[in-house]
Formats: sequence, structure tokens, C-alpha cells
Amino acid sequence: MANLYEPSGKKRIESIDILRGVIMLIMALDHARDFFHQAGQFNDPTNMATTTPILFFTRWITHFCAPNFVFLSGISAYLAGTRRTKSELSSFLIKRGLWLVLVEVVLLTLAFTLNPFYNVFILQVLWVIGLSMIILGLLVRAPLWLIGAIGAVIFFGHDILDYVAVPKSGAGMVLDRLFLTAQGTVLQLNQSHFVFDLYAIIPWTGVMLLGYAFGQIYTKAFDPARRKKILLYTGLAALGVFMVIRIFNLYGDPNPWGTQRNGVISFLSFLNVSKYPPSLMYSLLTIGTGLVVLAFTEKIKTKLTDIFIIYGNVPFLYYIMHF
Repeated sequence: MANLYEPSGKKRIESIDILRGVIMLIMALDHARDFFHQAGQFNDPTNMATTTPILFFTRWITHFCAPNFVFLSGISAYLAGTRRTKSELSSFLIKRGLWLVLVEVVLLTLAFTLNPFYNVFILQVLWVIGLSMIILGLLVRAPLWLIGAIGAVIFFGHDILDYVAVPKSGAGMVLDRLFLTAQGTVLQLNQSHFVFDLYAIIPWTGVMLLGYAFGQIYTKAFDPARRKKILLYTGLAALGVFMVIRIFNLYGDPNPWGTQRNGVISFLSFLNVSKYPPSLMYSLLTIGTGLVVLAFTEKIKTKLTDIFIIYGNVPFLYYIMHF
């Protein structure tokens, strides 16, 4: 993971580090289950026919990690830009993005496969953060309102593709899977080499662009009390919109909830939003909660938050080392 907010002798924003640190620790829970939990159809945390509440929440709680980290990366990119010209920021983001893609393709693929011949390339969160940074790097010269508007259109509108027929083969299918609808997609390079892609580029880029637009409320000149209100009210509004749309299964998730074998499992079905690609329901729930957390952690200082800050200071190192 990338930590764009460079101290350079300046005071860090501890609420961002706290949330980032919580994200990194929760993430390890999901990965530990992936590596140690017995696989099989009766052990799928999101299979409503077989899951249990405890098993479900070991997966569900980790939904909050990727979207909030990508959103925070957008905020950090804006803050990095306050100390650079637009040209310098563009170059910085593009170079950092290319570095993350390289680490994903070379280092983490090897860590997952233990195959030095790279018959399978695995594209996950570093890949999509890196590509999103590159896209943001190409856009940073545009007005901030335009970058935010593009992010909002992607954020709220990409689920329209659930109702659109997409190519089933050829270059159109490859581009669709890589940029819009990846969800455990396997793409064949040749007879012996494949790409396994979990993260669609454009939906996640929308999250980063919105984070970049939010970065302006973290500048020194911005009133902290006003910032807290914006974070709190925006987060609560996002959660409210999630509740209304989700209750009626109106839009925003290809996996509608429904009545299950008992009330508890029906509630789990309601929460069972789609991560691949990140649906509107998924993003509203997770980022809305993240905004509320940011609102209430700006001036909190305890031994527990000190621990979170340590992990939030070194997310990239921790992400690599924990694998």
C-alpha cells in the first residue's frame, strides 16, 4: 500500500493514520482466513445457505479496508500536491503508480504463487491503486471540481453496466474485464501464462478521485470544526442513502438481498454487498462509515490509537511483510 502523505518535518494528520492503521490490521484477518480456513462450498463466508454469523463477519468487516484505503490515498495525493506544482504532482503520482504496479506484478505475484516462471500474474489492490494514481496523475491539472465530478459520476453510475450487454470475447471483453467488471477474472496471455484479476480499474479510480476532492478539507487553512461537520454529515448521508436503496433493492448492487432461513441470515443477506467490482451499495456502506470514523478520531489520543498510528504510518511495508 502507498503512503503518500510525506511528513517532511510537518505534522501528520493522525485521524487519517488511525483509520489507515485500523484498516491494515483488519485486512490481516481476512488474509489469515484465506490462508488457514478450510476451503469448500460449506466454508464460503458469503454463501447465505451455509454461512454462520461469525464466519460471515470475518469477511464482511474486511470490506471496509480497500475502499477506505483507496479513498485515503486520494486525500493523501491532494495533500502531497499542496507542496508541489501540478507538473511535479503529476509526475510523482505516475511514478508512484508505476512502482506499485511493478511491486504487484513482480513481488506479490511471486509471494502468492512461489512460481519464478510467472505462469500466473495476480492483480489485486496494489495494481488498482497504482493504475488509479496514474489516471489521477493525468487529471491533476484539471479543476478540482471537475475531478470530483468525474469521481462522483463513476462512483454513482458505474452500476448501470449491470444492465448493459458487454462483449463476451475478443479485445472488448478483455478491456471490459480489466477496466470495468473484473471479479476474479482469468485472462489468457498464451498457452502457459495467465492473468488473474480481482480489481476493476475504473470503479476504484472513482473512489480515489472523490478522495482527492475531499483532500481540500484537510488543508491547514480549513476550519477543523467545519471539517468534522462535513465528514460526519456526508458519512451519515451516505449510510442513509445505502439504507434506502438497499431496503428496496432499487439499484447499486448485482446481489440483491432476500429472505433467508432465519432472521439473522436475512440480515446478513442485507449486508452482503458486492466487492468485485465495488458496487454503489458496497462503497456507500464502507466509505460512509469511514467518513464517520474520521470525524470522531481527529482529536482522540489513547494508547490504542497510538498503536493504530504506528501501522498507519507504514502501510506499504506492513502490507508487503504480512504476506
